[in-house]
Amino acid sequence: MINTQVTHLSANILIVDDKPINLKVLSTILTKQGYKVRAVISGEMAITAAQTIPPDLILLDIKIPDIDGYEVCQQLKQHPATCHIPVIFLSALHDIANKVKAFQVGGVDFITKPFQLEEVLARVSTHLALKEARYQLQQLNLELEERVKQRTSDLEVAQKQLNYETFHDNLTQLPNRLLFLERVEGARKRNQEEETYLFAVLLLDLDRFKVINESDGHAVGDLLLIAVSRKLETLVGPTDTVARLGGDEFAILLDPIDDVNEALRMTQQIKTALTSKFPLQERSVFTSSSIGLALSLPTYQSAEEILRDADIAMSRAKQQGKGRYEIFNQQMHFQALQLLELETDLQHAIERQEFQVYYQPIMDLHQIKLVGFEALIRWPHPTKGYISPGKFIPVAEDTGLIIPIGQIVLNHVSSQIKTWQKQFPRTTVLKIGINLSSQQLKDPEIIKQIDRILEKNGLTSENLKVEITETLLVENTNFAAVLLRQLKERQIKICLDDFGTGYSSLSYLHQFPVDTLKIDQSFVNCIGKPEEKSEIIQSIITLAHNLGMDVVAEGIETQEQLTYLQSLQCDYGQGYFFNRPLSPEDVVKLLS
Repeated sequence: MINTQVTHLSANILIVDDKPINLKVLSTILTKQGYKVRAVISGEMAITAAQTIPPDLILLDIKIPDIDGYEVCQQLKQHPATCHIPVIFLSALHDIANKVKAFQVGGVDFITKPFQLEEVLARVSTHLALKEARYQLQQLNLELEERVKQRTSDLEVAQKQLNYETFHDNLTQLPNRLLFLERVEGARKRNQEEETYLFAVLLLDLDRFKVINESDGHAVGDLLLIAVSRKLETLVGPTDTVARLGGDEFAILLDPIDDVNEALRMTQQIKTALTSKFPLQERSVFTSSSIGLALSLPTYQSAEEILRDADIAMSRAKQQGKGRYEIFNQQMHFQALQLLELETDLQHAIERQEFQVYYQPIMDLHQIKLVGFEALIRWPHPTKGYISPGKFIPVAEDTGLIIPIGQIVLNHVSSQIKTWQKQFPRTTVLKIGINLSSQQLKDPEIIKQIDRILEKNGLTSENLKVEITETLLVENTNFAAVLLRQLKERQIKICLDDFGTGYSSLSYLHQFPVDTLKIDQSFVNCIGKPEEKSEIIQSIITLAHNLGMDVVAEGIETQEQLTYLQSLQCDYGQGYFFNRPLSPEDVVKLLS
């Protein structure tokens, strides 16, 4: 509701009448009500007064000198400054025709003379209130329009931000996979339309990024990703695209290129640039990259196919030793399909329990007697025959399938030990070594699994030995320290497998509770040959004994190798000279 008191104090009323008595009476009564009143006696004066200081309301007589009230009202309604002023006609002309004409020229009301003051005041108050309401409504509309404009502007900004976030990586601000594929698709279509148009797609992955994340923390890892992003942006041209696809994986669209050599030069330049150090948080971080390169071909049907082939080439680069690049070819595609088929077969093998465990005897080299076995997994594929562990174990580790496979091996071994204990109760305790991959050891449930299996089969720590690789210790130092400590608390022996082929750092041998070193068969195979590595073997045995560890030599195949290892005081050995890996049935024959 409008506040009438506020309206009275602010309203300015213009009275137009040629009768002084009317002007005096109206002015007096309106002034007493708090209105500001001006009075004129002619039409021209009314128009001038209204245009000079526009009033809030006009009381207008029809019969006045010079021009009549109808003409005054018409002229006021035609002027922008006065067209919205409410006009109330006051006239003794009370016939219908005059009233209708008053409304036709723009009047809002008609009061017949002689007028009643109460009626005039009521009509004035009502029309001022209506005017105020119209003004308030107009202001509200203007405010709403302004809000709508602001809201529209905010929505446009939000939409732009949403579009940006949809197509860009939050951490590095580089284009993401969606935007990258969109641009590759545009290049692919142009390649099909223009015979001479060429482009290339690079997919690169930072080597050792996982190690940096785990050793220095994710904050340093993020800083490295940002630094690599900025470096890559400086290496490419203005029409090229650098994108982050996720994790430590980046993609580059070279668009266009003149020829294959240009793509190769750029790839080499990127590889070299990423080999340099990156200063982060007052320290330098070194990394390298494995890069896959796919060149434009009119046979490609989608951007995803091109990125897929670059990914295949990058995987090959990693397999070849990291810190290098590979160019995609069809042979890689064929091998990738084979790999995918192998992954599928592995999943089926887990479901169908196709895996078997064989046991290679480990011998005391001084007394030449059996002291234990190494458990080795075998996979007799129902249609493809035996598949080499060297072929399917890396795939299982990459896909995470090594976790359920490792569980199968643990169950097989523990059950088999229990069976042999019942069959040969007088046999000296046989210790069986189980290989655990880095993926298995990172499984937070691995210790609980070992505990459950030992308890379920009534076994002790004397029956089990865990074999791990050097890589796990070096690349996962903190994690490995916790895990090995938990194993030692259970008095489970720890063997470091393939020693001498990896980092061979004395620091971690002091740091971790390792019980046994295994000399890799590549050293044993050289005994008696021109490339003999006897000094290395002797150094490993001496080192192990000095640190209170025993030594197992792998791959013993000849009497000469055995004799030499005995002369160096090597503790244990395994290899075809003694026995190949045996099925459980053959182990029973051996124990018998």
